Amino acid sequence: MNNLMLKMFVKMQTLLANEEGQDLVEYGLVVALVAFGAVAALKSIGSELGVLFSSINSILTSAA
Repeated sequence: MNNLMLKMFVKMQTLLANEEGQDLVEYGLVVALVAFGAVAALKSIGSELGVLFSSINSILTSAA
């Protein structure tokens, strides 16, 4: 019985000391941060691109 308890204790210590899943969480946070930055940048650039395409459209319309 003591042998079984010792094995269970060692297994729990091994599981608690394992940090492999921690890297996955960190990568997920980095991906979320990059995605947030991309969305913020595209929102500010989006209005400027709309003005640029409208200008190109008017130039092409007047040239035709």
